[in-house]
Amino acid sequence: MGRISRIALVLLALVSAAAPALAVGPTDGGASSKPADPDYTAAVKAIKAGQFPEAVRLLEGVIQRDTSSADSYNWLGYAVRRNGDPAAAIPIYQKALGLDPKHRGAHEYIGEAYLLLDNLPKAKEHLARLDSLCFLPCSEYSDLKRAVQGYESSGGKVKPTGD
Repeated sequence: MGRISRIALVLLALVSAAAPALAVGPTDGGASSKPADPDYTAAVKAIKAGQFPEAVRLLEGVIQRDTSSADSYNWLGYAVRRNGDPAAAIPIYQKALGLDPKHRGAHEYIGEAYLLLDNLPKAKEHLARLDSLCFLPCSEYSDLKRAVQGYESSGGKVKPTGD
């Protein structure tokens, strides 16, 4: 085995060993010590099925019972935005980021909401934040970057769809 191959193997082993420590946190409901709220689970299923009004109703109940879940606020903001009200989603995402400033999903989604509202500078702020949070490439950064590039190259005519 050549010297370069051994170095590559050592580097690969180091990155693999460090990967759990590099994780920034959940973007949509990571492992928790408490059982999942059944309404939260139902809301995520409703979102995936495109039933945004139902998801909003369920998540509002979840948040009334537990105001400490950044994931719940993130999903609520997403459902509100996808239901057609990006302006109303902004303070919900801000609440998620207040609870977890490193919440990659909330940074991506608030950036997309800002693009829908033609606020490119604010979207770029969240893209820059994701760039600093994602040590290795992450989907949230890639998705928001693609949305910003599409918005810019079209002169603001191409807006994120939220998919």
